Amino acid sequence: MDIGLTVGDDIDRLAAAPQRFDFCELGVGEPTLVPSDLDRGRVTDALAGRDLFVHLPYSQPLTSYAPEINDAIVAYQRRLLDAAGDLGAEKAVLHATSADRDDIAFREVAADQLRRVADAGREAGVEVVVENVGHQHRGLQLSVLGDIARETDTPICFDVGHAYMEGDNKAVKRFLRSHGDRISHLHCHDVRRRGDTHLPIGAGEVDYGIVESELSGFDGTVALEVFTNDETLLIDSGKRIADRLGTEF
Repeated sequence: MDIGLTVGDDIDRLAAAPQRFDFCELGVGEPTLVPSDLDRGRVTDALAGRDLFVHLPYSQPLTSYAPEINDAIVAYQRRLLDAAGDLGAEKAVLHATSADRDDIAFREVAADQLRRVADAGREAGVEVVVENVGHQHRGLQLSVLGDIARETDTPICFDVGHAYMEGDNKAVKRFLRSHGDRISHLHCHDVRRRGDTHLPIGAGEVDYGIVESELSGFDGTVALEVFTNDETLLIDSGKRIADRLGTEF
């Protein structure tokens, strides 16, 4: 199992990331970091032997009410995935959002969009993993995300902190028990209900003992999404999650 680090859309932060991590997850997309415009040599130098994952645009909706716009969304993500594949990216994280997450009939549109983007990733040689953002206004609820990921055979990026913000530690346990077999990638950080997020592991209220018990034998990848450049805190968080998942770091 590999443990990596999210670095946002910052090549300099990518280069400065502690070498102890196996991979870095780089945010791509307009307007800040378009992968087709990146110098491959610069990215390779910044990675310094680590693997590359990407995070597709954070604010880009997955669905629209208009079929023409849905086609454009897929075309845009395909362009990014093709470029990410050319850079050697192994996985791409996609936010699970919807123009109307409460309309049951519209879930079919979300499922179709997810299927199309995941297929574009396969064609580009990049594994698309869909991330839970149900704590946000347009984020699909955990239960819906689990169902459409299974329906479309799409791997999941399970963000532990996001799940906690959506429904406390009970939601974390419930999702892992129902859909843990679909999880390929984890985003790990700590949070507090008052709104503090992306804290070092151990600084918040997430019960990572649940992750330990429900994901015994997990053999996917783990990205720390801790918003700090403090190497000591990052390394400590890496050690904590490695201990929970029974691996070396």
